[in-house]
Amino acid sequence: MISDSGLPAIRRVVTGHDAGARAIFKSDDEFPTRRIPSGDAAFTLIWTTPTVPADNNDETDGRLRDAGLTLNQGSVIRVVDMLPGSSSPMHRTNSIDYGIVLSGEVELELDDGVKTIVGTGGIIIQRGTMHLWRNPSATTPCRIVFVLIEAPPYLHEGQPLAEDKPEHK
Repeated sequence: MISDSGLPAIRRVVTGHDAGARAIFKSDDEFPTRRIPSGDAAFTLIWTTPTVPADNNDETDGRLRDAGLTLNQGSVIRVVDMLPGSSSPMHRTNSIDYGIVLSGEVELELDDGVKTIVGTGGIIIQRGTMHLWRNPSATTPCRIVFVLIEAPPYLHEGQPLAEDKPEHK
């Protein structure tokens, strides 16, 4: 199975418990990334939790919850394939985001225009700042795993900075 980006599908293995409280594999499946309407990336949702801390007694397949970029009071893990030469809109979410670059490289630009490039194996901790993502390659997709956990807004001089979320559905 191939993703819209041309990269392989993502394998997801989920564990749980049987009736005797022994560990079991609940599922082992693959999901391709699919291009979002803006056309700049391909996403696949891997798991969500409706609360933080998570409830391991909740038997809902976390992939089946409706989640935007973030999940109010919860967490989200998704794989994002940034397509060659594409960029996201400038945005901010009320979350702490962990971005792990699996392949390729991504340019992270902040609202003042300062940029850095993060390559394969790099990890980005995004803390509620205005930013955009750009794939500087003309030919190679960049695959990033993002874990987003809700956080209160950043306070500047006692006032919360507003979210500015692009729609990706």
